[in-house]
Amino acid sequence: MRALIVWLVALSAGLLFALPAQAHKPSDSYLSIDVGDQGVSGQWDIALRDLDYAIGLDADGDGKITWGETRVKHAEIAAYAVARLALQSNGVACEITVPQQRVDRHTDGAYSVLQLQVSCPPTPTPLNQLTLGYRLFADIDPQHRGLLKLSAGGRTSTAVFSPDKPQQTFAVTEPASWFAQFIDYGREGVWHIWIGFDHILFLVALLLPSVLVWHKPRWQAASGFAPSFWEVAKIVTAFTVAHSITLSMATLGWVSLPSRLVESAIAASVVLAALNNVWPVFQGRRWLVAFGFGLIHGFGFASVLSDLGLPPDALLLALVGFNLGVECGQLAIVAVFLPLAYSLRQHWVYQRLIFIGGSLLIAALAAVWLLERVFNLELMPF
Repeated sequence: MRALIVWLVALSAGLLFALPAQAHKPSDSYLSIDVGDQGVSGQWDIALRDLDYAIGLDADGDGKITWGETRVKHAEIAAYAVARLALQSNGVACEITVPQQRVDRHTDGAYSVLQLQVSCPPTPTPLNQLTLGYRLFADIDPQHRGLLKLSAGGRTSTAVFSPDKPQQTFAVTEPASWFAQFIDYGREGVWHIWIGFDHILFLVALLLPSVLVWHKPRWQAASGFAPSFWEVAKIVTAFTVAHSITLSMATLGWVSLPSRLVESAIAASVVLAALNNVWPVFQGRRWLVAFGFGLIHGFGFASVLSDLGLPPDALLLALVGFNLGVECGQLAIVAVFLPLAYSLRQHWVYQRLIFIGGSLLIAALAAVWLLERVFNLELMPF
């Protein structure tokens, strides 16, 4: 029992202190490569906030990146990006240049849009194999991902680049494996729930009371595992259904909300869910809370896919894979949490330190996120 207590306390501390560093939208770039009769061309959308961290765009330090500040850095942006992207045609290295840049807005902010001009040496055989090496931000952000849309021969395929998968080869004359693309986005869904710490803390705030029962004026340990299990099942199902609805709607372009509004509402949902544990209002109806706020959390997940600009067939495959990945990542968290919480539900460490103390700490942390997102501030050094 003592070992379980120590383990769960350590796990809770890790969630509350180590995780906040990535409470905002994870870092992604969007790379489009087109293979046509005239050769290879492309477009690369990279978030200005990421480029500012890497090479410094905010010259006057006022926290805002203007068009003028970006324009004077065009050459440096191009050199930085191109040095971290390699392309081979039939095994022969190609030269990549950036003749034009502009700024565009995605769902989560402004991006530098690099038009890529690719010059490949002639080869004895027609282009049938393309190899991409991707190392953008690999030295400063191991959580960064590059989302690729490859168009060739009238077909569109996708791939995800990461530090542990920096180089991939594509057969441009054959349709890409739908299973490989499905697995790629399933893996990405798991990754995004595991590093989407505001989503995790919202779920944890809802799960913390699942092994307790409210008998006014205090919480008491649940009498058996079955009631706790079914309580968790209702919460997880409601959250899953809700965010699947809005994830699909936003990804398919049916509904669009400003990123700042969505991120602020997600932070607010974490605050309210955590405070409800200390001052219970929604008793026996936490699944309704999970459903209502799960609708907002779905919009937070959607920006990963909606900004990629995939055609309907490829988008559907990526959407299903990504959503199932999110659910698998979520169920893994529940599978670890529930047995441990149930084992400790009668101990003061759980009832006082982890449940009450943890809920207050989650609420305080999410309140800071809320202030940051509403007023566009940087209150925490991470």
